[in-house]
Amino acid sequence: MAYDEGLAEILREALADTPGIVEKRMFGGLCFMLDGNMLCGVHKGGGMFRVGPDRVEAALGVEGARPMDFTGRPMKGFVDVNDEAMDDDGRRAVLLDLAKAFVGGLPPK
Repeated sequence: MAYDEGLAEILREALADTPGIVEKRMFGGLCFMLDGNMLCGVHKGGGMFRVGPDRVEAALGVEGARPMDFTGRPMKGFVDVNDEAMDDDGRRAVLLDLAKAFVGGLPPK
């Protein structure tokens, strides 16, 4: 498995009461989609959150968050987080709230 199933379970629990969530395996990890739009996910070494361009600075202020650059180029509106940030209830909640605020405003796919 290319991602930590324990971290995936933590996100499942955090998203359990959120309507419109679907899991999808992508890029060797697991993504959680909200109404068809990528919201967050887990991968080897941590996770990622789609917070949107206007919230990325706030997300980068969370300890353990950094710009997401899987391809060598930063992905606008996404942050990558280490295992410790994913495992910390407070930090994860802040990032998940930022991601929900952005993705929740997108049209469903």
